[in-house]
Amino acid sequence: MPTKYHIDVHPTASRFPTIGRSGIVDWGEGCLKCAQCVKHACIYQAYRDRFFSSDIFGDTIDELCKSCFRCVQGCPKRLIHKTVNPEWEALGDDVYTPEVITITWNQAQSGKIPVSGAGYGGAFAGDGFDSMWTDMSEIVRPTRDGIHGREYISTVVDIGRRPMRLEFDGDRLLTQLAPSIRIPIPIIFDLFPFGRLSSALWRAVAQAAARLGTLAIVPRAEASNLDDLAANLVPYLGTDRVDPVSMKGYRMVEIADSEDALLRMATFKRARPDLLVSVRMKAYSSAEQIGRVLELHEAGADMIHYVADERGREPGVENGLHVKDIIREVHRVLMTEGLRDEITFMCSGGLGMAEHVIKSMLCGANLVGVDVPLLIALECRVCRNCREGGECPVRMEKIDPQWGSRRIVNLVGAWHNQLLEMMGAMGIREARRLRGEQGRVMFMEDLETDTFAQLFGGRD
Repeated sequence: MPTKYHIDVHPTASRFPTIGRSGIVDWGEGCLKCAQCVKHACIYQAYRDRFFSSDIFGDTIDELCKSCFRCVQGCPKRLIHKTVNPEWEALGDDVYTPEVITITWNQAQSGKIPVSGAGYGGAFAGDGFDSMWTDMSEIVRPTRDGIHGREYISTVVDIGRRPMRLEFDGDRLLTQLAPSIRIPIPIIFDLFPFGRLSSALWRAVAQAAARLGTLAIVPRAEASNLDDLAANLVPYLGTDRVDPVSMKGYRMVEIADSEDALLRMATFKRARPDLLVSVRMKAYSSAEQIGRVLELHEAGADMIHYVADERGREPGVENGLHVKDIIREVHRVLMTEGLRDEITFMCSGGLGMAEHVIKSMLCGANLVGVDVPLLIALECRVCRNCREGGECPVRMEKIDPQWGSRRIVNLVGAWHNQLLEMMGAMGIREARRLRGEQGRVMFMEDLETDTFAQLFGGRD
């Protein structure tokens, strides 16, 4: 049995006080000055350690309080109350919600899986990935326990072109195998859609990728400053024509799809047959775009990278399809054409939680690109002030690369354990098997169609 892939995590404190979900409302008027105040009895020392933070312009008790309600229940005059913090409610958006941001902060700080004993009180189904339910029928088998169980669960995936068959002449292999890259987790770090992006931040991302054994897509200008980490970098070249010789030390590059993409790709293939070329495309579900995927594959592309917008939708399309539906459509066409096993297909955009990795793969992706969650791990609040020229409230551009890489490693470590747990509960021991395994998932829209189409299908 191969050695289990393990991610070492180390608790890494935040630079700034985090914004807590609930706040304490402490009315001083009417206080009886009890000899033993309930505030002194707080086992978390929240009242003792609190202070006013000029960074968040608020009381840090919102972060320190663990919502045990002991002080609320114990005050004889009922002068202490709990309420939802309005600043917390204002975090993020409908994709990167306050809950998602808080969970990501906690994972980046501790490296542990978030656990809530309060149960789930939300809607039965939602939009996007929340309209998918995965099959967890194997969760009753103790040997399937992904983290502590006896069975080996692999999260390894391969990037590159694969032949449909191998031809031999006796013991001699005749099929010319294309170069490939094997990474231990189905996650690549992608370009960021916003943020105060400095050389220190890119170094943090590159160092985290090296520690994890995965890859990070970085702008070409930043890659030139990270030569010591070249093996784990994928320079993004956009539409520029670049001398392949200058890409020495890299295992893969990414180019933008354009009119001369085939020519640029052919130039790389001639000069560097060992170099993988990924083509970055906007995530559209149109027949024209999928036809372009087939054309790029025929021309020798090693990976197709579909990029949705930061909300997980078709870029620039009002009410566009969600990335999960786009992946399903591309996967279906590739299956119909008999090419699915030959192509490495990656998606990114709108993936905010560990479960989105597996759900994307179940829809048909080989692996995923992660962007905004990495920024959140570095304390980003998804306020997008940076887009309007405003200052970053957590001074993202001034981070220490070592601190940043530890936070990212902690996040991926927590995600990796969640992947193992989900795969174990689904009875799947190989991440490669997740690709397009739609028999292990139910889609709300399909269930609604099957259930109500006969009843309401004929009505206006």
